[in-house]
Amino acid sequence: MFMLGNFIMALAKLINFALSAYIWVVIGSAVISWVNPDPYNPIVRFLRQATEPLLSRIRRVLPALGGLDLSPMVLILIIVFLQSFLVPTLQQIALSLQ
Repeated sequence: MFMLGNFIMALAKLINFALSAYIWVVIGSAVISWVNPDPYNPIVRFLRQATEPLLSRIRRVLPALGGLDLSPMVLILIIVFLQSFLVPTLQQIALSLQ
């Protein structure tokens, strides 16, 4: 069972790292949206392709606030919640299996 515990611990660390990296991608996308970027730039295209599917779903739920887009902030809060709930839960499961 210790191998399963180690696997779940490694999975928790990987999820934590991926969520942290995605927060920076969301921040980069939000900062890029403040200027008029070249839509053919590979970095701009990556940031839009990586964030737009989730941000568009959040925009559908949020009420319109004029020109203010709060969807990146809501997405970051969701990611922080997952880091605070999912990762420690997986770590506790892994520790109980060791």
